[in-house]
Amino acid sequence: MSLTDVETRSARAQGAPDPADPRETMRALPGFLQYPLTVFTGKPLSEQTGLPWTPTFHLAAAVLAMLAGTAVGSAAWALGGWWLLALLPGWALTLHGLRNLRMMVYHQCSHRNMYRRRRLDIVIGRAISSLLVIQNFERYSREHVSDHHAAHHMTLRDPTVQAFLVSLELSPGMTRRQMWRRVVGKLLSPRFHLAFSVSRVRSFWSTAARSERVTAVVLYTALAAATIATGTWPALLLAWFVPLLPLFQVSNTLRLCVKHTFPVAGTEVRRGRDYFAGLTNAIFIGEPAPSATLPAGRRALAWVRWALRMLFVHAPTRYLVLTGDTVVHDYHHRYPSSREWADYLFARKRDIEAGHKGWPEYHEVWGLVPAINYVFDSLAVADPAEYDIARLPHVSKRELFAAFDD
Repeated sequence: MSLTDVETRSARAQGAPDPADPRETMRALPGFLQYPLTVFTGKPLSEQTGLPWTPTFHLAAAVLAMLAGTAVGSAAWALGGWWLLALLPGWALTLHGLRNLRMMVYHQCSHRNMYRRRRLDIVIGRAISSLLVIQNFERYSREHVSDHHAAHHMTLRDPTVQAFLVSLELSPGMTRRQMWRRVVGKLLSPRFHLAFSVSRVRSFWSTAARSERVTAVVLYTALAAATIATGTWPALLLAWFVPLLPLFQVSNTLRLCVKHTFPVAGTEVRRGRDYFAGLTNAIFIGEPAPSATLPAGRRALAWVRWALRMLFVHAPTRYLVLTGDTVVHDYHHRYPSSREWADYLFARKRDIEAGHKGWPEYHEVWGLVPAINYVFDSLAVADPAEYDIARLPHVSKRELFAAFDD
């Protein structure tokens, strides 16, 4: 069976593992690689149990990655020459830390679900918004919970839909190719990134709490003063602001394009678990391992190709775009306040094994590009009257970029 055949196959809720499942084909690899492969792909094997992950683990790992990446990038700039190539892993580490702070920690704080201590979650959330210069915490929390997790999910009131229609300028009736061209053009456009950056600052500053503003001003004023005084300001620009602005925004945009599908035109029932579950799916990373039935020579070449694709195609996707629990975002939309969120991969698995009580079967897509195609195809056939941009006369284009990571 080809990868295309399994890209949008529904996951089995019960019964024996499917041998055609890409994750099951990876059993051919040594046992010590199986847990790393689970984290990599986002999908556990049937016999695997949970990992000892906690909210503190995710917070600490994100901060350490961010600090390590900044240190590597700064050292690369200071050493110069061929050492400048180390900027690449430095940027990757920093971006990974920033994205996990935003996509897991900040997100869970908005649900008051990080530590389930309201004051502490608010303090952490405000600190992250000040550091990342993103939509201020209170406004994000209000809009995310009221418009994205409620009856307005994937309607014109949903920030995700507004970002698609206004910021990315995508609409029903466009072909998949047209949508790809539009998005790639945006990602390569300096004007797009400038508008994105300005909107982040505006969205943060417009209604931020005083503590958020003070924190941001003190932090970035101190950084600027220290680096200008020591002559290291180019290192600050390269090691910190490149991941914080253009790279963060590329990751942000690609993540937006896989989050939720659009409802089919003519859908009359817009409530209930079947409806909401049908708009979100897991996005697992990787592809089937080579078959053991291939002749020895072809099998060896297939394994080389598979390893190269896993390292240079799928690994960047997992590490830089679909970070943390974004691979199983469908579980979050079923249980937005789950205490098991820190062990997200296995929380979803346990729910499947328990029969996903009261919910329809889970659905999965394998790979970033197939997942984007899946969303684009749903928008292409969505109701053009329902998603008519003319019905959004009061939406500020300058702040819509804040909706990219709702």
